[in-house]
Amino acid sequence: MIPFVSRADVAEQTNWIEQLSAAMPNEVIVPLNDLTLEQRLQCDIAIVANPNPSDLLSLPSLKWVHSVWAGVERMLNELESPPFSIVRLIDENLSATMSEAVLAWTLYLHRDMPIYAKQQANTVWQQQPMVHAKDRRIGVLGLGELGRVSAQRLAANGFSVAGWSRHPKQIDGVECFYGEDGLTHLLKQTDILVCLLPLTKETQGLMGQQNLSFLPIGASLINFARGPVIDDEALLKKLETGDMSHAVLDVFVQEPLAQEHAYWKHDRVTVLPHISAPTHLVSASEIVAKNIKAYRLTGNIPPAVDLLRGY
Repeated sequence: MIPFVSRADVAEQTNWIEQLSAAMPNEVIVPLNDLTLEQRLQCDIAIVANPNPSDLLSLPSLKWVHSVWAGVERMLNELESPPFSIVRLIDENLSATMSEAVLAWTLYLHRDMPIYAKQQANTVWQQQPMVHAKDRRIGVLGLGELGRVSAQRLAANGFSVAGWSRHPKQIDGVECFYGEDGLTHLLKQTDILVCLLPLTKETQGLMGQQNLSFLPIGASLINFARGPVIDDEALLKKLETGDMSHAVLDVFVQEPLAQEHAYWKHDRVTVLPHISAPTHLVSASEIVAKNIKAYRLTGNIPPAVDLLRGY
């Protein structure tokens, strides 16, 4: 048996278990609480979605867990030196979905949609100066699978695209920077900054007062990564002073975003409910099924998260 371990509500867990079971009919997938103590002792695999750490530690024979999400930072933060490997979801469909969202909201900012929305609210008929895509400088933070595909999609649509990562990368059509100096250089030449970084000790609060100050006056921000990468107080200050023109935010330190949070009613902020690249139930289940089938045949665990890097 393979337990499904999650803090999601019963309805969501049921949907996942039904889809996973359909994708791997030779396996028996059940909620963790349905396992007897003896069955828990025998489990070497678990499928997880934001699991409670104590639930995972109740499976002493566990060799690895497969997340149905791409992000596993909460699991890493809550589990100190996990005795098992953690495999995150790598879904080409997820990359395509994210790049679609990145392009859509980049165009939203590029074509001044926030300004036109304000003008409509105030019955103002006024055309804004148009900037050609080739003259709009887009900076992408994070050049992993999601960042690479998103940067290439922006470049294919005519934008001037640069990207940044911790280590050197090469991407056709994208000027790539790395390291601390590279980050400063990229920020100074960016009109719209797209954040797709994983949340690690190094990236938490990375976009704070100092780094936001490197952006040109009037720059905008899209955060489709994780909320804690951005210093909320620093960002609000930049928006209030007009140093930054707009922020599209899909992820937050606390989710759902508290109703009293300043972002909700800020006229320079667009709030999204974590919808930039949702996990697709069917494709995710097929990927998990493929990896587990390969493990049953070979005994090899799929490529796992580097616990030091956090991704």
